Amino acid sequence: MEALVTLAGGMMSFIIGLIVVLLIIFLATGSIYVVKQQTNYIIERFGKFHKVALPGLRIKIPIVDRIAKKVPLRIMQLDSVVETKTKDNVFVTIPVSVQYQVQSVADSYYRLANPERQIQSYVYDRVRTSLAKLDLDDAFSSKDQIAQDVETTLSAAMNAYGFAIINTLVTDINPDPTVRASMNSINAAQREREAAISLAEAEKIKIVKQAEADAEYKRLQGEGIAAQRKAIVDGLVEQYESLRDAGIGAEAQEMLLLTQYFDTLQEVAKASNTQTLMLPSNPGGVNDAMTELRNSLFTAVKAGEQRPAPAPEPRATRPQQ
Repeated sequence: MEALVTLAGGMMSFIIGLIVVLLIIFLATGSIYVVKQQTNYIIERFGKFHKVALPGLRIKIPIVDRIAKKVPLRIMQLDSVVETKTKDNVFVTIPVSVQYQVQSVADSYYRLANPERQIQSYVYDRVRTSLAKLDLDDAFSSKDQIAQDVETTLSAAMNAYGFAIINTLVTDINPDPTVRASMNSINAAQREREAAISLAEAEKIKIVKQAEADAEYKRLQGEGIAAQRKAIVDGLVEQYESLRDAGIGAEAQEMLLLTQYFDTLQEVAKASNTQTLMLPSNPGGVNDAMTELRNSLFTAVKAGEQRPAPAPEPRATRPQQ
C-alpha cells in the first residue's frame, strides 16, 4: 500500500514537473501571446495559412505554428502627391489622401505584396486621366469630382484584395508658381476692369443727371427772364399810354426814357463782372441814345396798339311787355 502511495506521489510530481517544463517552453518560445484590440494575427502552420487569431489570450504550438502577420483593423491613411498636366498644358501637383481599412485579413495579406504601392498606382492613374480632360480653371472647381472618380476606381479595384476605401480627398491643386502668379494677375486685372466699368457707369449717371438739372435750370431761368422783360415792356407801355391820355407832351416822354436809361446804367454798374462801361461823352451821343430808346418804346407801343380789342360784353335786354 505504501508502495502505491509512493508511486502515485511520484507520478503527480512528474506531471507537475512536466507542466512546469512545458509552461516554461511555451513562454520561452512565445507560444502564449496576446492579440490587441483592433488587430488580427495571421497564424501559419508549417508555412500554410492556419487561422486568424482574434483579440485576446492565444496559444500556438511551438515550431509548428508561427505568427505570419499582425494586421491592423483601424482606418489607415495613405498620402500621395500626383504630378500631372491639365488639358491646357499646365503642370500641377495634386495632394491626394486615401483612407482605407482591411476587410478580409487573409486576402489583404496573401493577395497583395505591397497594398500601399498598389493604391498609389491606382491614384496616379485615375488622377492623371481625370486632369487630362480638364482645363486649369475647371480643375479647381472639379476637385470633388476628381476625388469621387478616384474613390470609385479604388473601391472597385481594392475590394477584390480585401480592402475597403473609406474616403478619398483631393486637398489642393498646386500649379507652377509662375502660373499661379499669372492667374492672380489676371484675376486682379478683371476685378480692376469691373471696378472701372462700375465707376464709369456711376460717373455717366452723375453727368447725365447734372446735365438734365442744368437744362431744367436754364429753361426755368429763360422763362423767368422772358416774363421779367415782358413785364417791364408792359409797364413802360402802360406808363406811356397813361401820359398820352393825360395830354402830357414829348418832354414827359423824354424824361421817362431818361429815367429808364439811368436805371439801366445803375443795374449795369451793380454787376460784379462789369469792369468798363463805354458811354457817349458829347451831347449828340446822348441824343442818339435817347432817340434809340424812344424808337424802341414807340415800336412796343405800336405793337400794343395792333392787338385786337376785346369783344364788348353783351348788354342785357329787357323783355318787352
